[in-house]
Amino acid sequence: MRAVRFHEHGGPEVLTVEDVPMPTPEGDEVLVEVAAAGVNPVDTYFRDGAYDPGELPWIPGSDCAGTVAEIGDAVEGYAEGDRVFATGLGNWLQGTCAEYAVVPESHLAHLPDAVDFETGAAVALVGVTAWQTLVDACSLELAERALIHGGSGGVGHVAVQLADAAGARVTTTASPQYHDRLSKLGADDVFDYRRDDIADAVTEAGAPDVILDHRLDDYLSFDTDVAAQSARIAAIGNSDLAATFENVPQCRAKDLTVHHVSMFNTPEFGAVLDRLATLMADDALTGVVADTYALDEVADAHVDVLEESFLGKLVVTP
Repeated sequence: MRAVRFHEHGGPEVLTVEDVPMPTPEGDEVLVEVAAAGVNPVDTYFRDGAYDPGELPWIPGSDCAGTVAEIGDAVEGYAEGDRVFATGLGNWLQGTCAEYAVVPESHLAHLPDAVDFETGAAVALVGVTAWQTLVDACSLELAERALIHGGSGGVGHVAVQLADAAGARVTTTASPQYHDRLSKLGADDVFDYRRDDIADAVTEAGAPDVILDHRLDDYLSFDTDVAAQSARIAAIGNSDLAATFENVPQCRAKDLTVHHVSMFNTPEFGAVLDRLATLMADDALTGVVADTYALDEVADAHVDVLEESFLGKLVVTP
């Protein structure tokens, strides 16, 4: 089969398309014929060595959608031909930028018939991340106010929809060209993050009870300023908190809680994916695909996911 691999850490140029042996599922594993794989910033961290994957050479890619091609002898919930989507790969498990990927049964769920593979791949990792932050870590409740930083991003655009589906009032930030689309996805208030009065705008919309922040090193003090009493803050991304945090007294006075969340620590990937599948089947959630790439264009996708402005996700179609 054809797969993207890197044999050493480095920039996008270390990614090459190679012919490699077809993997064989064992025990509780499923072999998925990959129709689409998401491209996520975390994939670039494994590639450049900021995070350590398994032993090189390595296939990048943390999520996918496709069709079950073969099952291990201990698999009970899936059969050949089933439509599935998966995440939690690409770290100590080989990734998904390939024609086929081996996935533990616990890491996948059935994809609704009405949802195309590109959308499934666009939702998988970011959907689980948004669920982990809003639902599991921060226990977002009906009629609370949620602030989603970067609503146009992969996690952000799904988090806006999840918060809306949970009955929360949603504030998000994004560049002006994305405001109308985010409103249609469920945001009640959308603000340009470059506004000089952004803190006033957020608090006037409603002090947030839950905040999802992907750049905590830049915005923790801001979050503390705008947060409601006893608010919960969820931090994702590759943040560096070496910078001095000056609002410790206010953080204590407001009784704020900060959760550092990693999607890879999700106890049950399949259970969360199954919830996301239900929301997609009910038209309460979708993944926006900003652009698609072939296997030999994955290096370009690794550049674009960090440097380009877009709403939604980048997807590889092997």
